[in-house]
Amino acid sequence: MTAFVAVHGVGQYLSAVPPADLVTARSAVWAKDLAAGLGTSAEHVPVTYAYYSHHLHRGRPVAQGSDDLDQLEREHPHLAEVVAHWAESLDESLGLRLPPPATSQGRLAVPLRQLVSAISEHLSLDGRLTRAFIATLFRDVTRYLGGPDDTVRAAAREEVAGVISSTGARVVIAHSLGSVVAYEALHAHPELEVDLLLTLGSPLALRHGVFDRLSPAPANGTGEHPPGVRRWVNLCDHGDIVAVPRPLKQRFPSVDLDLTDSIAPFDFHRASPYLRSAAVAATLAPFLHTS
Repeated sequence: MTAFVAVHGVGQYLSAVPPADLVTARSAVWAKDLAAGLGTSAEHVPVTYAYYSHHLHRGRPVAQGSDDLDQLEREHPHLAEVVAHWAESLDESLGLRLPPPATSQGRLAVPLRQLVSAISEHLSLDGRLTRAFIATLFRDVTRYLGGPDDTVRAAAREEVAGVISSTGARVVIAHSLGSVVAYEALHAHPELEVDLLLTLGSPLALRHGVFDRLSPAPANGTGEHPPGVRRWVNLCDHGDIVAVPRPLKQRFPSVDLDLTDSIAPFDFHRASPYLRSAAVAATLAPFLHTS
């Protein structure tokens, strides 16, 4: 049976839970969700959770509050530009038609809280939950992409590569920021051979915030295919505000299959709806009973 490795997204850090215990618990959760979509039982889905979030938070104070956008802006002043480009990508990909910027300086002059409120209103999302999610998203992304040689980034990448190597996994399922970590881990370790890389809700193509900071750096606006990956499938929900701009194939033309589907109209970006979806089941089914 082909071993699967699960690479998680943002917001998975639990300071009070030892990493080994969290790996055990989350592996079971992913197996259960995947089994629901595949129409089988969890014990037939061999998933190992590659947990890296503790590296992102090592030596850092606990966030002041998951909804503290003002604190996030103070911690990372450059985020205003990153978020502005993210908002532009949302406009292009989802046709939000966000209101014009408040000043002639452009959207960079609009406070983060105001911009996120406008986005949640246009998408009919709960404002508080959206603010909390965006604060978590950009805090984790910033901590990971601190620099190409940052020790935090290297530790997270090596953690994921180590799990792929130790399990002998031929399938890697990477959600959200996890798709960035997995992408870089597989590039850093070309000796790792993977039959399938399945990326879900991926921000890999997001200019300035992610794409332009990848390692290896994109060449002429194009991201490289990880050398040991035989097949790369990308899936995003129509309403996923993280998986922008679209299609991913514009920036990564070597993606073998780039799908957009209706996964969970009122539950954007969470891993569970993706893992339970028919599209994921169809992609993974051929690997479930192979030796």
